[in-house]
Amino acid sequence: MTEEQPKAEAAPAAGEAPAEGQPKLSKNQLKKLAKGKGKKKEKPQWNTAKKKVEKKKVEKKEPFVNPTPKGEKKDMSQLPFADAYYPTAVEASWQDWWEASGFYKGNPEEAVTKSQDEKFIMVIPPPNVTGSLHLGHALTAAVEDTLTRWHRMKGHATLYVPGTDHAGIATQSVVEKMLMKSENKTRHDLGREEFVKKVWEWKGDYGNKITTQLRSLGSSVDWSRERFTMDDMLSKAVCEAFNRFHERGLLYRANRLGNWSCALKSAISDIEVDYIDLEGRTFLEVKTHKGNPKDPKGRYEFGTLTSFAYPVEDSDEQLVVATTRLETMLGDTAVAVHPEDPRYKHLHGKKVVHPFSGRKIPIITDPDLVDMNFGTGAVKITPAHDPNDYECGKRHNLEFITVLTPSGAINHHGGEEFQGLMRYDARVAMEEALDKKGLLKGKEPNKMRLGLCSRSGDVLEPMITPQWYVNCTGMAKRSTDAVRNGDLKIVPADHEKTWFNWLDNIRDWCISRQLWWGHQIPAWFATTKAEGETISKNDMANNDRWIVARSEADAKEKALKLLGCTEDELVLERDADVLDTWFSSGLFPFSVMGWPDDTADLKAFYPTSLLETGLDILFFWVARMVMMGLELTDTLPFHTVFLHAMVRDKEGRKMSKSLGNVIDPLEVINGCSLDALQSRLDSGNLPQKEVARAKKNNQAQFPDGIPECGSDALRFGLLAYTVQGRDINLDVKVVVGYRNFCNKLWNATRFALRYLEDFAPTPTLIDDLINSGKMANRDKYMISRLMKGVEAVNDNFTNYKFGDAQQAAYQLWMNDLCAVYLELIKPIMNGKSEEKKDARWAAQATLWVSLEAGLRLLHPMMPFVTEELWQRLPGRGTLGESEKPSIMLAPYPECKEEYKNEAVESAMTTIMEVVGACRSLRSSYNINNKVLTHFFIKTMDAEEIVKAQIDDIMTLGKASKVDVNIDDIPESVATSVVNDTLTVLIDLKGMVDYTKEIARLNKEMKKAKGPLEQLEKKMASDGYAEKVPENLKAENVEKQEGLKKKVADIEEAIANFEKLLSLEEK
Repeated sequence: MTEEQPKAEAAPAAGEAPAEGQPKLSKNQLKKLAKGKGKKKEKPQWNTAKKKVEKKKVEKKEPFVNPTPKGEKKDMSQLPFADAYYPTAVEASWQDWWEASGFYKGNPEEAVTKSQDEKFIMVIPPPNVTGSLHLGHALTAAVEDTLTRWHRMKGHATLYVPGTDHAGIATQSVVEKMLMKSENKTRHDLGREEFVKKVWEWKGDYGNKITTQLRSLGSSVDWSRERFTMDDMLSKAVCEAFNRFHERGLLYRANRLGNWSCALKSAISDIEVDYIDLEGRTFLEVKTHKGNPKDPKGRYEFGTLTSFAYPVEDSDEQLVVATTRLETMLGDTAVAVHPEDPRYKHLHGKKVVHPFSGRKIPIITDPDLVDMNFGTGAVKITPAHDPNDYECGKRHNLEFITVLTPSGAINHHGGEEFQGLMRYDARVAMEEALDKKGLLKGKEPNKMRLGLCSRSGDVLEPMITPQWYVNCTGMAKRSTDAVRNGDLKIVPADHEKTWFNWLDNIRDWCISRQLWWGHQIPAWFATTKAEGETISKNDMANNDRWIVARSEADAKEKALKLLGCTEDELVLERDADVLDTWFSSGLFPFSVMGWPDDTADLKAFYPTSLLETGLDILFFWVARMVMMGLELTDTLPFHTVFLHAMVRDKEGRKMSKSLGNVIDPLEVINGCSLDALQSRLDSGNLPQKEVARAKKNNQAQFPDGIPECGSDALRFGLLAYTVQGRDINLDVKVVVGYRNFCNKLWNATRFALRYLEDFAPTPTLIDDLINSGKMANRDKYMISRLMKGVEAVNDNFTNYKFGDAQQAAYQLWMNDLCAVYLELIKPIMNGKSEEKKDARWAAQATLWVSLEAGLRLLHPMMPFVTEELWQRLPGRGTLGESEKPSIMLAPYPECKEEYKNEAVESAMTTIMEVVGACRSLRSSYNINNKVLTHFFIKTMDAEEIVKAQIDDIMTLGKASKVDVNIDDIPESVATSVVNDTLTVLIDLKGMVDYTKEIARLNKEMKKAKGPLEQLEKKMASDGYAEKVPENLKAENVEKQEGLKKKVADIEEAIANFEKLLSLEEK
């Protein structure tokens, strides 16, 4: 038996009798009735029968006021057990108490004595300090905290380290926008020192939102070890890593072609590039430009190939070339042809003349670059602005001319005509100028791939700039070897291919960024006063003047030794650039432990156990950590990488602020009105156009806002989604459905505790129970199901199958405990006679054990409600020295094989099949829940099993009497065939108004015949056989068969009722 997971709303309970006033028979029920059977057996549920109730006025609930002082434990004796689940009240105070009690703190003295198998250490993927967590982060938190709590309860030395990332580009961008919005100033108006102060102020004002969210989610991180990547300790690690890379010859400075973001005025790495494919002529908005006056929307043209001619020197001949980036022709330093191309052999060694600057450009031959069969067979070469041309320029020792400023404007190489124009404005102007000169030869659509900056959305420009690089070849090989030889495990394993593909083809890592916020590069350029500006820091010939050091004093000492000058003569200038954010993040697993110092934390907690994160940052972060960990500590930073799926919205769209589909976890936990969702958009930095689009999305998705769900429902719902594949299409309304599960959990426990008011548990209760000889089959069944549920959850946690673990725990509670066991024990619990004393004690003990272990089983996934309910169980504080003050410290349930009982479970399966048939028959004939019925059971091979548990059948099947394998069965019965060896019959005498049912079925018959007649008329029409497609004809035949079956079923049902009516009249 299984219970379905919640969809958007809680599904109606299986086996429920329809409420009065509702239609009495569904279409499916009619089919079963036609055969004299009940409908398909349904899933029994605990305490879900509908009752006719009068609507009463809903009283407004008073806002919850927390009576527990901050940091103190809730006093359950002073807090009444509420009649329903209220997340705010349930989740209040626990997080503060757990923290104040030190339950989250890692103990290095204990951990250092443990083996790796007895420890669980994990660092949080540090979210950007720029703002708040979204539901993707909440999934990360749910998975990570579930694992952490599970390991802690298993007795492992546990540490979960929180932290945030300074997020160089993102944070600088946010603060710059805020500065412009609030003060109408740029960072340059403030200057570097003042701007960096502003960023620190912003971090102080807004940076704690993430910690608030993590606390609300119940994350059991060690807050005493919270880290920020710009903290002194982590900054020291960054400086040390830079120096060690340099000392080992892995770090160098070079003038290379790389990705340049004109919006950021900074280099970015290859993996920070997003690509869009253009099928042809396409107009795009460029945020760094004022707008194209030739386009009504101010957009610029991409996806075209423009042909123009270079005049050949001292000749009337022209050499036609083509380009998708016309503005780069200002930096052309050659035109290449194939050496075997007969059309151009006469031009070998000659030159063309640049139409704007007059420069003489050589015609070169290059068989590697030029395809003589493509286009004109002549290729313009711009070594400073194209990767292929860059390599060609190096082969032929060409001049490298950079034509753009850092902001993307044309520099002095554009002359008076073009200097100062932004690059795409210059493209438009050059096209017009070439046309006037008669050199423009045409333009045609061209498929192309456009690289965009993932940080700013700006179209990237290949530019030659001086940058710092790390040689990653050796580190990458060690990282792939670690996976290939099994030292490092990637889960799911299908991501190994991506790991190998990227690291086996790795390029040197550009680690410098032209920003102000971040770790300033610990390198100084050394000159003497006498040299003045004659020694350029951007000339690679002077790279020996760059002093990499751990401090300015250290740099000064090295520089004096290098230059042999006095301190008064020395001039030291620190590199203004900062390091790539991922450089400091790559050190996170060991920098948070105090590396490079030999700290107690580093000895006890490094290497860590697991790195859990989204698969989207496998290269950005995970690979960096593995490479840097192996190089700097000679140890893998963790032994397992678990990559969860990407969280998208329910339509499969990426979470994006501009789409308005980014949901703050607190909005789900606490609830949020539509007005509040819209107000949040107004207070952000989004452009008005994007705000309008986001508001429209909110209106469509959440017309009534988001109801309060609580952290437990959010966590449990997110974990349910991890059974999906690569992407998670998250519907917030499904998560809302898990609030209903919390409510059922609450009500089930509250209901069960009424049976335990006179029960006193013992420290050895489960063993006492098993050895008591007092257990009925139902008790043995419940303990066996508990063991299997415990086994399934543990196995799934071990294998990182969180969705399966969630479902196993859900099924245990909803089906085994609530739907079956709680119902089965009602008669025994309500009867307090002496003869039932032992049976009642066994049921109480089984119930207490199941509740207590079931709450511990759920706790890693749902920490708040399980703590609240666990603390309310009878016997708290009386179970001896081993009893823990909190559920989070209690031992996690373990499966004991000897407590499983396959024979009892098999018998119970038979009993539940009988019960399902009983319920189905009652439901099919609309028998009121309060009316008990007489059942007859025919069985070929389960007579002893059925007779042994007739009481259970009567309880769950609502029977007045159950007879097994008797011959004297009245004719007024309806039948349900369970299987070849088992049949259940119900005596309907006096239970059903047959006349009324026949009249209703006749109405149903008329409704059913109409569609059938229309379909058959259409199928018989002229031309149907020739004109209608085969697939549609097949669909119609299938539909026809279904409608015929429906009519036949109703006819048979009417005949069945008429037979029963005639028997009653006799």
